[in-house]
Amino acid sequence: MKTNYTDLALLLLRLGFGGFMLTHGIPKLQMLSDPSTFGDPIGVGPTVSLILALIGEVVAPILVIIGFKTKWSTIPTIITMGVAAFIVHAKDDLGTKEHALLFFIAFLAIFLAGAGKYALDGGKSK
Repeated sequence: MKTNYTDLALLLLRLGFGGFMLTHGIPKLQMLSDPSTFGDPIGVGPTVSLILALIGEVVAPILVIIGFKTKWSTIPTIITMGVAAFIVHAKDDLGTKEHALLFFIAFLAIFLAGAGKYALDGGKSK
């Protein structure tokens, strides 16, 4: 008898990477009191940059964790980590940009594979 653990693996990916992403995003909530201290890597202003980062590092990961519209929910995090890896840390060594790249790859994999059956959407995330 062959057992397929794909849905369990997708759940572990969602919980693990979504949860660890929250550890980067939640501390940024305190910056809302003075967003001028946040960087502006794409030229939209520090307040908009902070809001976009919070969407990518707090709101979207929560949706990914619960498996709600998972494929759509990964997109803000993929973009945020792409900006972090390829713009913010563009000139840094691989060790510095490694976290952003790992999150980028993991959320891209979740985007491609979907949520699996252990999700609020029951694996029907589009």
